[in-house]
This record gives sequence, C-alpha cells and structure tokens, in this order.
Amino acid sequence: MNRTRFLALAVSALATLGVVAPAPASASPYCGITWGSQPEAADAGDRERVYDVRAGRHACFDRLVVDVGGEDTGFGSYSVRYVPVVRQDGSGHPVPVRGAADLEVVVHAPAYDEQGRPTFRPVDPREVVDVAGYRTFRQVAYAGSFEGSTTLALGVRARLPFRVFTVAGTPHSDDTPRLVIDVAHRW
Repeated sequence: MNRTRFLALAVSALATLGVVAPAPASASPYCGITWGSQPEAADAGDRERVYDVRAGRHACFDRLVVDVGGEDTGFGSYSVRYVPVVRQDGSGHPVPVRGAADLEVVVHAPAYDEQGRPTFRPVDPREVVDVAGYRTFRQVAYAGSFEGSTTLALGVRARLPFRVFTVAGTPHSDDTPRLVIDVAHRW
C-alpha cells in the first residue's frame, strides 16, 4: 500500500472513532458564562441609599440594576440568593412573584433618607420594572425597606446561573454607584 493511501485510511479510521473530531458545541459554557447559582454577598459597611431600579436585556442574560448613592462613589453591601419565597421586610409576609424561581436581592441601603422620606418609591410595588418580553426575568417586586436594608423579589424563569457586581459612581456627577445582577438565559 502506498504511503498516501495509508495516511488517508489512518485519518479516516481515527475520525470514525472520534479521536480527531472536534468537540461538540455543548462542551463549552453557554456564551462563555461560568457563573453558578449559589448565594453571593458582600458587606463593605456602606452608608448609601437606594434611588432607582431598572432592567435591561442582553444577548446571553437579563440584567437588574439598583442605583444607590449618598456618602461616596463606591458601594459593596448586598446579599443575593435563591429562596423558596421572598419575605417582606419588617412583616415577614410572602412576596410572591411569577416564575419558577425566586431570587432575593437585599441591598444593604435604605430607600429613605435620615428624616424617613422615601428616596425610592415604586409606582407599583408588584411591578417595579416592566420585564414583559424578557427571556429570563418574569417579575420584579418591591419587598420593602426596613432597618437600613431594601429587599427586591426577582422572579425568574428557572433557577439559572447569576452573577453580582458593583460599579462605582463618578465623583461630582449624577452617575451614582450601582449594584448589578445578571441572570443567564440558560445553563
């Protein structure tokens, strides 16, 4: 057998056995996402206040943003975790949300100032942000602000990977620090 024919048969046999075939696309993480679904928390001892909540859609995840501000340009005090049901601050009453999984977002910052005046008051506490048409988010509800913390109930399609991070504000501007929660569209 000539050398060229032998090499062609050898490569063909190896490819048939899967030795030189490329790995299937499912072997790599979705969109490069390597996040998990375990609780994430930080406590920087901040003295900020909640001013706004908004959401956005991205190719691989849905994003919830909590705008905070007050003492400085940084922020880093939060707790985000999946729970069976989010509870209202103070009373402990359940805050049901649409979706197969409830993500409790606790921002260690009040939604009121030193005189008790609201710095954030959603028009509709059951629908803080309109997330109709989002791939992962189903509902964002306000669970209250009590003893220096503000809680949101984020209803998601399923228990999916998420990540949490903060973005510093810009000094001497309206660009305040932000808490960002991204929830992937799938595993």
